[in-house]
Amino acid sequence: MPHLTIQVTPNVSIAHEESFLKVLNKVLWDSGHFGKATDIKARIIPVETFLVGVEDDEQANGFVYAHLKIMSGRDILIRNQLAEQLVATIEQTLGAEQSGRASLQVCVEVEEISAVYHKKMLNS
Repeated sequence: MPHLTIQVTPNVSIAHEESFLKVLNKVLWDSGHFGKATDIKARIIPVETFLVGVEDDEQANGFVYAHLKIMSGRDILIRNQLAEQLVATIEQTLGAEQSGRASLQVCVEVEEISAVYHKKMLNS
């Protein structure tokens, strides 16, 4: 834990997805709120079909939605801090890569994971 899922519309440019995830994972690690760097898991899920608003047929708007799931026990200040750090990092990292074709919305949600969560390490 934590799990970071990034949903991104096809009109948003990410030049190097692995590097982007590495930057986000480093921000989470550097926050000091997680026990081991290898506990941080991130993935990008492309969004193929989307609509922003009610009539964005030209897809002039795109978004990056980051959903961070963490174990319970961190107060609202820490959750807000993590969200703000992720928003700032996404903005800094992706802002310069955009062509200007689409307006980019960055959304981050931080959620506590259910108390019913099981994890097992399989060693190879």
